Amino acid sequence: MRILVVEDETKLANAVRRALQLQKYAVDIAYDGQSGLDLAVGESFDLIILDVMLPGIDGMEICRRIRREGIKTPVLMLTAKGRISDKITGLDTGADDYMVKPFSFEELFARIRALFRRSVQSPDPLLQVKDLTLDPVSFKVERSGKSIKLSSREFSILEYLIRRKNTVVTRDQILSHVWDYDSDVLPGTVEVHIKHLRDKLDTSFTVPLIKTIRGFGYEITG
Repeated sequence: MRILVVEDETKLANAVRRALQLQKYAVDIAYDGQSGLDLAVGESFDLIILDVMLPGIDGMEICRRIRREGIKTPVLMLTAKGRISDKITGLDTGADDYMVKPFSFEELFARIRALFRRSVQSPDPLLQVKDLTLDPVSFKVERSGKSIKLSSREFSILEYLIRRKNTVVTRDQILSHVWDYDSDVLPGTVEVHIKHLRDKLDTSFTVPLIKTIRGFGYEITG
């Protein structure tokens, strides 16, 4: 899962990024409204955490604009304003949820999980391809009933491939979705992680799941 955090309080933004990264999310940060809007419109995210009071363009206006662009990414608003009228305004602009500062990370994680569950078409968030199951909420992966332990990057790559099953995904698409925007990623990083995934997912099983489409990228079919 890739999350955009738009927050001008540098200390809070960086703390949220560290906390989310420990939860296996890829996180990009924008410290002002214009940068946040540019990222929200120009990149693909699974969730946007959006502060209301921002320099340049405020969070309410960012939310309005991305909805006008047809972007349906779930938006979680953050604000120091706790009045009911403020919450109603935020939700009416197109936000999906609303949190008042200060907040606990435990509550933030719970709200994120709820938004992810809501954004899935089926009420069951479990993803499945053949005999492989992946739970994006509990971060559990099983194949033929056997539990498989993955690193955060491996999990994110696998989830990205499953959500786009029967579609060829390029290396650049994986890089942009799984790694932070400002990450210093070496050439061959994706290939190394794909190899590790294959070692864990395919070595002990008859049918391989991850296919290399030479010259294009990778695909999971099912």
